[in-house]
Amino acid sequence: MNAPTPRADGVNARPPRAEGRGAGLGYADATSTATRPSPTPTPGAHERTRTAPAAPAPRPTSGDGGLPTISGHHDALDGVRAVAALAVLVFHVAASTGYLMRQGAVPSLLSRGEIGVPIFFTLSGLLLYRPWASAALGLRPPPGSGPYLWKRAVRLLPAYWLLVVASTLLYARDHLADAWHWAQTLTLTYSYDRTPWWNDHLGPKGMGQIWSLTVEAAFYVTLPAAAALLGLWARRGGDLDGRARRLLYGVGAYAALSALYVLALGPVDGREFYGNWLPRYLAWFGVGMALAVLSVWANAEHGPDGPVRRFCRTVGASWGMCWTTSALLYCVAATPLTGVSRLYETNVWTSELQLVLYGLVAAFLVAPVALAPASHPVIGRVLGNRTMAYLGRISYGVFLWQFVVIFVWFDVTDHRPFTGNMLIDLPVCTVLTVGVAALSHHLVEEPVRRLGSRLLPRRPAPPAPAPAQATIFASPPGTAPHEAPAPFPGHQETPPNAR
Repeated sequence: MNAPTPRADGVNARPPRAEGRGAGLGYADATSTATRPSPTPTPGAHERTRTAPAAPAPRPTSGDGGLPTISGHHDALDGVRAVAALAVLVFHVAASTGYLMRQGAVPSLLSRGEIGVPIFFTLSGLLLYRPWASAALGLRPPPGSGPYLWKRAVRLLPAYWLLVVASTLLYARDHLADAWHWAQTLTLTYSYDRTPWWNDHLGPKGMGQIWSLTVEAAFYVTLPAAAALLGLWARRGGDLDGRARRLLYGVGAYAALSALYVLALGPVDGREFYGNWLPRYLAWFGVGMALAVLSVWANAEHGPDGPVRRFCRTVGASWGMCWTTSALLYCVAATPLTGVSRLYETNVWTSELQLVLYGLVAAFLVAPVALAPASHPVIGRVLGNRTMAYLGRISYGVFLWQFVVIFVWFDVTDHRPFTGNMLIDLPVCTVLTVGVAALSHHLVEEPVRRLGSRLLPRRPAPPAPAPAQATIFASPPGTAPHEAPAPFPGHQETPPNAR
């Protein structure tokens, strides 16, 4: 397939475009939020009560006895996000300098720095779906869609709106009075316009990476409905184990929609346009959602040494093998097996293989962190140290501002498109991007998030249950009712690590 002609502003490159597919989000929340335990459900139409001789024994809490962390802030997951964000930044600098046009192993490996996209999406699926997974397993009420969407909007939009203003002032002044430009960009809906004024499917100059933010936003909006359908399907499973298995089957079907979508796009003209829509990436979100189910299931499993707990401990203890497998799969994905680039699909089968390989890379990277306890010594030292955790917390700013920084640096140094020195440009752009991201985090993102939390109405505390009563959740016909455990400490509708 012929390589595309580079755009005059230095946005296209071979094999990828400089403002291309490399900057996914997946920041379900880069910052910690106030922990608020879930209210204990009050008896209603779906519950009944009975007198119990004694209070039920408490379920194991998150992190006890080597269990996966399912609440509170998890620094190692921030570290994973930092790895993905830095990989994306390296990819974009390499593309902008023309380094990816060279032949050799290193340019080929760097050309798949877009691997940050499935890693980010996997993190979002893991962190945002966890409360709904707990609800589907009968361990807590489902999260409220209104507060959830409010928190997502407060976290996502303010810093992004600042980027829209900055990039328009810098690179699109002719459109300052264009109401349609502002309407599309500010609402993250421009990816559904087949003929935007910038004449490509990624975004205006300085915002080419935002295609993945539009996918992330679509996942946020559709997650409550998808989770509700999965919950209805899981409840027919009866007991905890039956529900969890059905939930995993449902998540698997949800993820398989991506393969069907790619197959359906095969004969369609404009695959690169429709490839920016959520259905193509459900598989990568589904990887994280499956990990969410496993982590919650392990914490709720009966007995001190059930099979799910053993599986989670095995994966956490096998971090070296998992990460090595992830690296080897990444090397395979960097070969022509997955096509020239994700940006320029050659055929359906390379696209399907890329979908699978990238998903496996993300799965083997994230799974040990998601399924190991927060106290895991090696994972904590490697990914949860102060530097990596901080880089993960500011990674949204790294994602947002990297192209503005790269283009400004190229203008200052009078770089022509696809020229430069990676050994000079990469460290300079990295330092500048991290600096701008830190300012964005501390001056915009965190203050607005705290303000948004204060504006969110607080739910009234539920009345304390009678001392001799134990809440019983109704079970499907033909199954025994089960006592509702106390909410896991720190359970909340928006997990702290969620973007």
